[in-house]
Amino acid sequence: MKKLGLLFCLTIGFSVFANATGDAEAGKNKAATCAACHGADGNSLVDIQPSLAGQHQAYIVKQLKDFKTAFETGGAEGRNNAVMNGMAAALSDQDMLDIAAHYAAQTAKDMTTPEDVVEAGSKLYQGGDLDRGITACIACHGPRGNGMGLANFPDISGQHAAYIKSQLEGFRSGQRNNDLNGMMRDIAKKLTEDDIEILSKYLGGLH
Repeated sequence: MKKLGLLFCLTIGFSVFANATGDAEAGKNKAATCAACHGADGNSLVDIQPSLAGQHQAYIVKQLKDFKTAFETGGAEGRNNAVMNGMAAALSDQDMLDIAAHYAAQTAKDMTTPEDVVEAGSKLYQGGDLDRGITACIACHGPRGNGMGLANFPDISGQHAAYIKSQLEGFRSGQRNNDLNGMMRDIAKKLTEDDIEILSKYLGGLH
């Protein structure tokens, strides 16, 4: 009974936090140090770093909290990243909300999909691969890759191929393990190198 009570309190607490809103103007100032990797307007110029412009606020907050948890647990929990752990460590809950609100309010710049991966990428993204047990990406991330904010599924459209590739490889190896119920790890471990290459390039122009 105590465990159920604790779980209920944690769930309610997370829901309240997830539904809170930040101050985008305050977040702009707080995000000044983030610009080197993620761009002044959230559109990263570094292909291994994610663009955050237009990303769902709740998703950004979750990632920041997971980075902070990794810092506090020495990487045993949360999302472990040598750079981001330290960046998130000093942030308060309000800081995270404000920074997330700032990036969520920015406009993502259009990117393109190479013609040679459009057909294969569309097939895998929209239909998955039933024979290999690969769920279609569209199921969680939507037809244009915009994700679902309320479900905490991120917007994955318009991202650099190098970043998407690194994350899919991280999920596949288990190095990144902060996905809901291990959903991305289950899918990624079934992807081949070619699958990852195709999806990574395909998502750039998916808007």
